[in-house]
Amino acid sequence: MKPAAGEPTPIALLVCFAVKEEAAFALPLPMLMEGCAAIVTGMGRRNASTQLEESLKRFNPGRVITCGFAGALNPRLKIGDVLFEEDFDAGFGAMLESLGAVPGTFHCSARVAVTIAEKSELRKSTGADAVEMESSVIRTLCRQRKIPSATVRVISDTADENLPLDFNALMTANQKISVPKLAGALLKSPRSVPRLLELQRNTRVAARRLADVLHGLLRGLSGAGA
Repeated sequence: MKPAAGEPTPIALLVCFAVKEEAAFALPLPMLMEGCAAIVTGMGRRNASTQLEESLKRFNPGRVITCGFAGALNPRLKIGDVLFEEDFDAGFGAMLESLGAVPGTFHCSARVAVTIAEKSELRKSTGADAVEMESSVIRTLCRQRKIPSATVRVISDTADENLPLDFNALMTANQKISVPKLAGALLKSPRSVPRLLELQRNTRVAARRLADVLHGLLRGLSGAGA
């Protein structure tokens, strides 16, 4: 049955990424489930909130997953480890664990955690296993609308490493990386280039692992008739 004119389209699942790099190997999603859509919201709480609210005008999802990269706060976590946290009625946990993901806790930060010291302090103050920048606002909006949701994130940098640059200083007002600012930072600190390339390699490893888990989850949900 088609929705009434102006009504959002019912779908089984909405998957939210913050940036296209997180979705590099996941999109397009395999069409294993009837009614599955994905959006890229942009970085940060404001972008995530705005884009999810716009998407909920188009779609009426049965469940929502917010996914992407996360920085490790727990020193035991390695690049490529996948963590999840879900509402009690989301129903993803058993399948995610069968795919190698592990339960974890997340801190949603207003800024990128750049240094080992920052990560250590966040670990002490929040007790969280990992830090990201969008999921809490997405999960809050979903709870307000009584939509079961889950956070599924892959570790892209460990607790014992500094990021090569202070990415907070390179952001535009709408939380995108400014190419001129990035170029200027690299000119001032050419030694950062090899570490930036290493981070890029690590994020691609992480993105591929995230895609494996998401595609496996979709296959499992499809087979279960979810």
